[in-house]
Amino acid sequence: MQYSPEVAVPAMHIPIGIPRALADDRAGRLTGLRYALHLTIPRNRTAPVIGEATLTFDLVIPGTDPLLLDFNPAGPGRLLSLTVNDVAVDASVVSGHVAVDTSLLRAGRNRLVASFVAGDGPLNRRERYLYTIFVPARAHEAVPCFDQPNLRARWTLSLDIPAGWRAVANSTEVCSHPHQSGSSTHTRVQFAETAPLPPYLFAFAAGEFGVDTIQSSAGPLRVWHIDVDPALLAANREAIAGEHGAAVDWMARYTAIPPPFDIADIVLLPAFQFGGMEHPGAIFYNAPLLLLPPAATPQQLLSRAHLIAHETAHLWFGDLVTMTWFDDVWMKEVFANFMAAKIVNPSFADLDHELRFLYGHYPGAYDVDRTAGTHPIRQPIDNLLDASTVYGAIIYLKSPIVMRQIERRLGEDRLRDALREYLATYAYAHAAWPDLVAIFESAGFDDIRAWSRAWVEEAGRPAIGVDLRLVDDRVETLTIRQDGRGRTRAAQQIEVAIGTPAGIAHVPAWLASAVDLSAHVRGMTPHFVLPNGRGLAYGECHLDPRSRTWLLNHLGEIPDALTRGSAWLTLWDEMLIGTIPAGALLHLATSLVTREDNDLNLQRVLTGLGPLVWIFTDTQSNDAVATQVERALMLALARHSRPQLKAAAFSALCSVATRAGTIDWMRAVWSRDAAIDGLPLSEPDDIMLTLELAARGDEAVVARQLARTTDQDRAAALRFLAPAVSASPEVRTAFMASLGDRERRTREPWVVDGMRWVHHPLHERHSLELIRRGLDLLEEVRRTGDIFLPKRWLDAMLGGHRRPEAARAVREFLDSRPPTYPVPLRRMILASADQLFRAARDVTP
Repeated sequence: MQYSPEVAVPAMHIPIGIPRALADDRAGRLTGLRYALHLTIPRNRTAPVIGEATLTFDLVIPGTDPLLLDFNPAGPGRLLSLTVNDVAVDASVVSGHVAVDTSLLRAGRNRLVASFVAGDGPLNRRERYLYTIFVPARAHEAVPCFDQPNLRARWTLSLDIPAGWRAVANSTEVCSHPHQSGSSTHTRVQFAETAPLPPYLFAFAAGEFGVDTIQSSAGPLRVWHIDVDPALLAANREAIAGEHGAAVDWMARYTAIPPPFDIADIVLLPAFQFGGMEHPGAIFYNAPLLLLPPAATPQQLLSRAHLIAHETAHLWFGDLVTMTWFDDVWMKEVFANFMAAKIVNPSFADLDHELRFLYGHYPGAYDVDRTAGTHPIRQPIDNLLDASTVYGAIIYLKSPIVMRQIERRLGEDRLRDALREYLATYAYAHAAWPDLVAIFESAGFDDIRAWSRAWVEEAGRPAIGVDLRLVDDRVETLTIRQDGRGRTRAAQQIEVAIGTPAGIAHVPAWLASAVDLSAHVRGMTPHFVLPNGRGLAYGECHLDPRSRTWLLNHLGEIPDALTRGSAWLTLWDEMLIGTIPAGALLHLATSLVTREDNDLNLQRVLTGLGPLVWIFTDTQSNDAVATQVERALMLALARHSRPQLKAAAFSALCSVATRAGTIDWMRAVWSRDAAIDGLPLSEPDDIMLTLELAARGDEAVVARQLARTTDQDRAAALRFLAPAVSASPEVRTAFMASLGDRERRTREPWVVDGMRWVHHPLHERHSLELIRRGLDLLEEVRRTGDIFLPKRWLDAMLGGHRRPEAARAVREFLDSRPPTYPVPLRRMILASADQLFRAARDVTP
């Protein structure tokens, strides 16, 4: 039977996507679900993948409406045949579903067998390998299934793969043997039945993989890899094994639950869309994040350990206990992040983890929460069609801030015991946030229901202000106020920093609407009062005039790195709301880049330089300011002795350079006619320089770099990006148009980089006309891409614009959308355009 989306089923309305009502109905009707899935994978990536799926289940409530099986394959995918309890039926796919008439079903055990051509999208097919990504609800885009998180099933997989390929999946391989399929010889690989898994956690990969087995404290660990540097793999394998073993051991102790799934395999994939994906038994990783260079910095080593611990923690939080619905996907992410920090931070005692938490969470969360496109941590989702839109900064970055506040209320031991109860109660099942709230309430967090409404169910952040009164230059009264701005006031633990000639005093307080700190600070002579002195307070912090002036002139003199970091973020917020001129903050930044010796603080200031230079000030037409910035960065490059600080300064300099002398020097560094003392350049550095130089008109450097690039994946990426940095507007326009082809969007990190270069501020006047094209593609990008692509697409496109014409293009697009335009996409656009909207207030055409 052919794929026929036009065919109607008269007995009922067939919904598009997977509505909550449909999912709830199926969860109440089906138990004992099992899948037996067989796929034949050809060597030619354009040839169809043929499959057969056998579904068995107990029907508890037969009902009168047809049972809907999810199947929505793209490209060549289609349903070939269906039998229901050994009866062949004339079935077709309608609106992404196959309707099974209840007359063919019976109370008790039922068996469906579907033959099909698999949809290609979630299979991520490459020339020599493929891998699945079914999160959040994309399994049914490849194979027929009941694609919802609260219908767990046991999966049995067999694959026919090309000779010379290997395959890995959630469960162990039972056997493999040659198998003749037509004129081709395949290898048939049979895997054992899995533990109960929701569809988004079912996974496999197949291809020309190498496999190394290494020992960890949790047992043997097989590392699957393709297109990796053997020397890098050899240099990192023991650390990878050690970090996995340590994470498993720690989680087992903390939760009092042994590993709920085997960690038998990890799969290292080049250009993987995510940092990692927690498939039980086969965790997928972005290879470069684990295979670090010999000169890796402590921050890089910590980031790898944190990523491994994060994915390992998911085996308990997300895999063992899964959210009932994707409105609570944040729960698995917050606990994975929370546990990862507890696991790895003690091993990196020399690093400032409070400062790392501040920078790792607050700026990214604020970038959404300060905008008109913000949303609650817990977002209502009526249809899993929109499940991918809940992912982003709020669930990944704001939620750990919330969890840290919960731990401060309950204490470490009571929180641990509550989480143990949660995992034990809902093991191999599913739970929702209210289920955990009830456990927290019984553990002693009495007002958590109201508190949760403010922090979890409502969007935005409060405004936090300082009421300071001085008498004879000494504090008479000090009150910190919090305005919920129409929200429930989110009570929170804060520590206020008061800088004085004698040092910094920190005053802890519990802030609801206002807290009077006068008794603690009366008589002090303050340089500044900082509401977020220890990086605890979450909100838009407003400084008093005295503090603002002092910090703009003396921030670098503060001895404590965490206080300096908190102050910088506060000044950044005040620049965005217009209290501080961007030029004043740029002046401060150029003074800090030469004197700041904390890696994290320097990197944050350097990150801010890009928007300050390109978006919020007009350095392209102000040579004096450009000269000041570039000279400061050259001085920083010379003064800093540690390679990581030099590398950060060098990257920032290349990204903001506009003066001919600086660009000539960059070209000399690339060609090795000049060197940077203490900073040897790697191939990725050369490629970064190539793109920066090409964007500034030196296109010839691209061909020369391709000729000397040894890593084939990097070379392929550079070839892909070359049109995006072309001096020709026509070539850049053609590149942008090519992204309308789904096949051109398969390497999503390349796509995002390409969008960023097309819309680089150097190309702004031409790329204005391309904004509408990118916005028009957004629904298609959301439909066909993985979960992070839509927001990254928007950030890359809008992040390089500053002019009112660009802001108008975005507003006009939004105003022209029909009422049915997806609300999550509207929010994404508003969030990504926020920087543009703020900059356009002060920019003339």
